[in-house]
Amino acid sequence: MGGDVKATGPDFAAGVPFEGVPDGGVLAGRVGDEAVLLARRGNLVFAVGAACTHYGAPLADGVIVGETLRCPWHHAAFDLATGEAVRPPALNPLPCWTVERRGGAVVVTGRAGAAPRPRALGPHPDRVVIVGAGAAGHAAAEMLRDLGFDGSLTLLGADPEPPYDRPNVSKDYLAGNAPEEWIPLRGPDLYAERRIDLRLGVVATALDLKARRLSLSDGAALGYDALLLATGADPIRLPIPGADLPHVRTLRTLADSRQLIAAAALARRAVVVGASFIGLEVAASLRARGLRVDVVAPESVPLERTLGAEVGAFVKTLHEEHGVVFHLGRKPVAIGKESVELDDGASLPAGLVVMGVGVRPAVALAEAAGLAVDRGVVVDDTLRTSDPAVFAAGDVARYPDPRGGGRIRVEHWVVAQRQGRTAARNMLGLQERFTAIPFFWSAHYDVTIAYVGHGEGWDAVEIDGSFSARDVRVTYRRAGRTLAVATVGRDLESLRAELAFEAEVAR
Repeated sequence: MGGDVKATGPDFAAGVPFEGVPDGGVLAGRVGDEAVLLARRGNLVFAVGAACTHYGAPLADGVIVGETLRCPWHHAAFDLATGEAVRPPALNPLPCWTVERRGGAVVVTGRAGAAPRPRALGPHPDRVVIVGAGAAGHAAAEMLRDLGFDGSLTLLGADPEPPYDRPNVSKDYLAGNAPEEWIPLRGPDLYAERRIDLRLGVVATALDLKARRLSLSDGAALGYDALLLATGADPIRLPIPGADLPHVRTLRTLADSRQLIAAAALARRAVVVGASFIGLEVAASLRARGLRVDVVAPESVPLERTLGAEVGAFVKTLHEEHGVVFHLGRKPVAIGKESVELDDGASLPAGLVVMGVGVRPAVALAEAAGLAVDRGVVVDDTLRTSDPAVFAAGDVARYPDPRGGGRIRVEHWVVAQRQGRTAARNMLGLQERFTAIPFFWSAHYDVTIAYVGHGEGWDAVEIDGSFSARDVRVTYRRAGRTLAVATVGRDLESLRAELAFEAEVAR
């Protein structure tokens, strides 16, 4: 899961030529036994840690954008002057060092202290309540405190676990490559230290917009001045006989992943229903645990609607090379204690069944309260709902597409985190438009597909490179306009595509 950036190259404490640091680029080296980058912008030189604080990606392979350094793997961004993580998925800052110019040399003189955090602007609500402690809710809570909000802050989680790295529950953690201690986003003491009232295993049951009051499943009630709905989405179970049997699982939560791990230890064969991203990541993880895996899906090519036939065929071949057997163009009609029956009469042995057939946005609370709902909670470009005191972010939010017009709802971890941060800023009166370009990654064995943009409705696909060499860029276009880019083995091109989309929005 993590990277391994070695402390090699020139010793910056001994100094290097100023002209040896490329303008607009970085020079990799070390300070003692720590890997460090020198980054230059004109006459200014900064010294920061060389590994992304998210999964340890080598930042020397990233891109300097304005005052920031962007990660090549998952597109986090760090402030060059302070090291602050200014774009998810990174949460923690980079270490920073002080730099001096001595004649024609640049010398790193010591470790820099933490930079003071900016104070919040605009009118402050006294009480903020966040419903949902996933990516969006957690990011919003931390952003509020980072901006100096000192009022009451309550974070409600239906999940009994503190906020955790949800992408991992279907990837490295499920496969057995990520230990338990990697999963929580923060240590248990942080919430108390930052005065975030984290309430777990609690569901919001009713929302009174007029009274600005929230009723909870534990019988309590909360008043609010600003409310964020980050209720996420719920996994779908197909309405077929046997779907409620105990060995039939869905995967959304850490508890789901733990249950799958326990079930995988007892089963020899698994059937995954649905060739979605989650379904295929589960298939890869179960193969890593030694199970025989069959995938059943109605489409003729996995992921074709999202990534196109060419990428879908590559993913299918990749899984087949690892022993997965596909049953495409087929649907399950019943699930028994030891088998799954298909619509063509075939019977697949299964000691474990996982349904990966999609999710539905959790809109019941918003809909019952009278908020505008249309395949998600409708928000404007500041993520404000039809009630001015209520915002929505993450999988549940249907927001204006900053590039293509209309509204979209995006079910990606990084998008949810970025929306949570924007919603927090706007609850403090900053009136910031949400214009971030959607980005996600999907891991299958040792192959990662990075996707940037929103390719709904493309009419042409352009492929540059080789799938077999795992070195390829796939461009999705409509009427000649680029909508999205998927890459394998081309992290820099993925970053550059994101920059091009951002420039389009800024025009």
